[in-house]
Amino acid sequence: MSQLILFNKPFGVLSQFTDRGTQTTRPTLSTYIDVPGVYPAGRLDRDSEGLLLLTDDGKLQSRIADPKYKMPKTYLVQIEGEADVGSLDQLRQGVRLKDGLTRPADVQRIDPPDLWPRDPPVRYRKTVPDCWLQLTIREGRNRQVRRMTAAVGLPTLRLVRWRIGEWILDDLSSGEWRKAPV
Repeated sequence: MSQLILFNKPFGVLSQFTDRGTQTTRPTLSTYIDVPGVYPAGRLDRDSEGLLLLTDDGKLQSRIADPKYKMPKTYLVQIEGEADVGSLDQLRQGVRLKDGLTRPADVQRIDPPDLWPRDPPVRYRKTVPDCWLQLTIREGRNRQVRRMTAAVGLPTLRLVRWRIGEWILDDLSSGEWRKAPV
């Protein structure tokens, strides 16, 4: 029977079990998860947090990670600046990046979510406002959400993946994991 693990990846942790090619040791999945035979279904950048799915089922891994399946991924995004109707509409229509036009995103402004503290904390500037978005994409380009918000003039300060398809982070604290039904 297939295994599926939901993991709340902390900021600064690599989405792999080993750290190759660097002089310094960085935290990896092996710091948190000791389950043999599971591998990440997709990636979550080191400077992003939140839901990472791991499985031992190659077909399930492909269904989750392969962009051809267009599995929705929802992020809570703290941005620098105020998201106005124009910038939100740009995200909803698709944003032109160096590697082409993105698919349209579902996006809305939200109240600041009740999340765990980030270590290190996000830098705050007294003279520059920030706000939060809930943004759902159906593709998975490298650093896509960060590049999309930057393209509309709203740099990302904090990025938390909250949902992948039907799987949601819910009450998992940073660094915790649990098995889920497949």
